[in-house]
Amino acid sequence: MPPDPVLQTVLPQMPWADPRQARLPGTQPVDPGGWCVVDEAYGAQMALRDRFIAERPADVIAARPEAAAPLAELLAMARARLAADPRFTVTETHITRPGGVEVPLDAGRPLETLGRLFQEDLCLLQKPGGAAEHVLTAAVLCFPASWTLAEKIGRPLIRIHRPVAKYDATLGRRVQRLFDGIKPGHPLWRANAHLQKDARLFTPEREDGKSPPVEAGPFLRSERQVLLRLPETGALLFSIHTYMLRIGDLPEDQQRAIRARWPKLAGSDQA
Repeated sequence: MPPDPVLQTVLPQMPWADPRQARLPGTQPVDPGGWCVVDEAYGAQMALRDRFIAERPADVIAARPEAAAPLAELLAMARARLAADPRFTVTETHITRPGGVEVPLDAGRPLETLGRLFQEDLCLLQKPGGAAEHVLTAAVLCFPASWTLAEKIGRPLIRIHRPVAKYDATLGRRVQRLFDGIKPGHPLWRANAHLQKDARLFTPEREDGKSPPVEAGPFLRSERQVLLRLPETGALLFSIHTYMLRIGDLPEDQQRAIRARWPKLAGSDQA
């Protein structure tokens, strides 16, 4: 028997129904501390993250040498962020997260440490001197949505988004201008949403994958994505908070909004 799905019960954003997010990239300002949140699925999602990091680190963690300084800065920033959150207990050597799990503060393994403290997947992007685009230099990615970290690490933005049809050269230039304009203390957020036939959170896919688009299914997956500039190194943090919800469990007004966006759901007995 498959394990019970890890689900949230609240859908905090419906990006397809928000005019501010209708035109890609659809970003909005967010509080500087808003790059990470703790929701009702924290314990269950963190148990999955612990397992993936322990059992398949090569699939969920990657870093290039030039990411060492930004990773050290991010770990220090994360420690300060959690020290201000009463749900966490922070000492010099470890952090106790909600649920009582102690996570060692290991400066030599920053991505493993960060991945066991936050629900968010965390990606670092840097723009080498003279380069036209930001490059993905480090990430802990436990919940990939149809992409594979090993294919993207070390790649610039336009290459990272292959084979996304909507991410053409015009959108790529808009996104790069957006990245260039992000200032320390002024992060931005956006969200996306799509349907899934099952509630798996770990759904990697290679660029040559042939999976057809899902047009109906009982689950909605939504990512809350935040872009934040690290003040010391200038690297960009891209955090991804994944929501997985059973459509039939949502309030009726949200179910109506989902069916308006995906009309084929109206005749589907899966939802």
